Amino acid sequence: MSSDALAASQQEHRLPYARLAAFYFAYFAVIGGYTPYFSVFLHSRGIDARSIGLILSLWYGTRVFAPGLWSWLAGRGARGVRWLRAGALLMTLGFAPLLWPLPHAGIVLSLVVFAFFANAIAPQFEAIVLSHLPGRSERYGRLRVWGSIGFIAIALGYGLLLDRLDAHWLPALMLPWMLLVCVLGFSLDYGPGHHAAPAASMGDLRVALRSREVWGFFVLMLLMQMAFSPYHMLYSLYLHQHDYSSSAVGGLWAAGVGIEILTFFSIAPVLLRHAPRTLMLAGLGSGVLRWLAMALLPQYGWVMLLAQLTHALSFAAFYAAAMRLLARYFPGRLMGYGQGINSSFASGFGGVLGALVTSSLWPLGDGRAAFLASGALCLAGALLALRVLPRT
Repeated sequence: MSSDALAASQQEHRLPYARLAAFYFAYFAVIGGYTPYFSVFLHSRGIDARSIGLILSLWYGTRVFAPGLWSWLAGRGARGVRWLRAGALLMTLGFAPLLWPLPHAGIVLSLVVFAFFANAIAPQFEAIVLSHLPGRSERYGRLRVWGSIGFIAIALGYGLLLDRLDAHWLPALMLPWMLLVCVLGFSLDYGPGHHAAPAASMGDLRVALRSREVWGFFVLMLLMQMAFSPYHMLYSLYLHQHDYSSSAVGGLWAAGVGIEILTFFSIAPVLLRHAPRTLMLAGLGSGVLRWLAMALLPQYGWVMLLAQLTHALSFAAFYAAAMRLLARYFPGRLMGYGQGINSSFASGFGGVLGALVTSSLWPLGDGRAAFLASGALCLAGALLALRVLPRT
């Protein structure tokens, strides 16, 4: 399609903002219950910290295969959005058995199914969002921010609830959000960036994947995923070990996501003014400071709060800039494949490696060594970014 025709298509297209934002909210509400508190739920079932780390690594293990497989299946047919809907339904059905007191093997099986399909649909939805923003990827943050709002609402609200309720209630609190994801999935479809683009061929994909710059980008994303592993897996337990209450834990999670929300709302003009490389380097540099602070000074609440506020750079600015680069590397109908590869390799494989490093280092200094390793990974990522990312 010509650039004039694509521009006309964009003008006629009305962005389904409310439905896309609501899906982000509901999906990240699920994550807002899972990430901060599922380690506490597993601990309440009598599982020790090392085993919890290994069990939660299943989230990243399924991410190695699920996003790439689901993106490939979605890319084969004209109605790829059906795979989003099927994945959302299977995610919910896989999680529902946790409402009952399962044996440990049952918990693991249920989490494998839940994690597989939750990870399968995430990059496909991201591709749907970006297909509604052809040539306007700087506006991505204004939609993605609703995921952050969903996360912060649940992380804070459930922190207060779990100070009063037994942690066994967590699956029942999470399940309604999964049902909402299912309902919203049936209201969505791809946008003009997908429908107006020519069909993607495997040759186009191979050309993109031959680029040293593209693979340098994926390795950088892998390093950042590894750096976040102790935080995603055991940060809440780490704070509990240093005598923080559940409401204080929820407040710290909320502070991090709150600054993330402000960043996503305001970052569009920054993305237009600065190269993705600049913002990603700023995120990596702030990550070094963040993880060092968490490793060395966890007993000081004000230090933990300041560390959480660096989430503005170490996650929000870094991620928004990365999505802008990914849209450049995988335009049009290649976006679904690019998102799937990024999720499988960087988030999935990187998450597995990060989980293994975290579970191995966690006994050293009660988690401090794991956060020190995170700082080192961010430093390595900054050195790689200087070498491989484009200056413009």
